[in-house]
Amino acid sequence: MKAQLDVVGVVVEDMARSLAFYRRLGLEIPPEADGQPHVEAVLPGGLRLAWDTVQTIHSFDPEWRPPTGGPGISLAFRFDGPAEVDAAYDELVSLGYKGHKEPWDAFWGQRYAVVHDPDGNAVDLFAQNG
Repeated sequence: MKAQLDVVGVVVEDMARSLAFYRRLGLEIPPEADGQPHVEAVLPGGLRLAWDTVQTIHSFDPEWRPPTGGPGISLAFRFDGPAEVDAAYDELVSLGYKGHKEPWDAFWGQRYAVVHDPDGNAVDLFAQNG
């Protein structure tokens, strides 16, 4: 059996609030998606990122509960340079999103930072140093 990763799904409490966060990271999502129970964005290379409201998940899995003890997923967004990581982190935090780890120069050669999306999922921001 050969499988290909095609969709990464994120469960959200508030679709509009979540999509606003991901638009800030450069994803092109039409404004009318804010009121939808399921939204998808096709990323470069064809992978899709999808969002479903809690209500949508409960429609087919009434027993579903959000993960506890930490983020349910982690997504990583690559930037062209270290200054862009710093600027993106500062912008997101200034807009009220929760910063988890301020930008730092990681030992593996990248500028790295971590913010949380509105549903508490970790979103890594990174770029190659130098």
